[in-house]
Amino acid sequence: MRLYLWEHCWICFRVRMAAALKGLHLQETVVLEDDSKSMIDLVGKRVVPILVKDDGKPMLESMDMVAHIDAIGQPILVGPQRGELAAWASATADKNAPLTWPRYPLLGLPEFSTISARDHYIVRKRQKLGDFVELRAKTREQIDALMPEREREARIAKTKACCAPQQSDLASVTIAD
Repeated sequence: MRLYLWEHCWICFRVRMAAALKGLHLQETVVLEDDSKSMIDLVGKRVVPILVKDDGKPMLESMDMVAHIDAIGQPILVGPQRGELAAWASATADKNAPLTWPRYPLLGLPEFSTISARDHYIVRKRQKLGDFVELRAKTREQIDALMPEREREARIAKTKACCAPQQSDLASVTIAD
């Protein structure tokens, strides 16, 4: 299977993490930020992640990709789904973006490895958030605005037993996983 991704994409990370937990190797292709053509050629639109299955058919929805990966061999994602955590993540996305988006181009990630790719990202995201330098200067107030939501997340996570692996399961997990 081949996964087309951006390294800064948390939705892409979700798929990578599922494969790592299963011990499955994904061929990973980091798409340049300004390479819309590759994505459109694969699936008809600009989007990541894209998982091209072994039969050559692409998948677009990350949770469908996770389910597909988990269905290979013995399933490992057997705990109850935590809808309240998914709702929390959706509700806080607007508060996270001003903290994260302006910093991604500074990290040396491969999707920004050309000047045109980096500039494409900055122009595209500035249209939604504003000037990146100004946003980085407002880091403290953005963190302060996000803290009540982070505290809410911690309370939600404690409301039910987490789906952590049993101690016997941990013996097979390595740092490389």
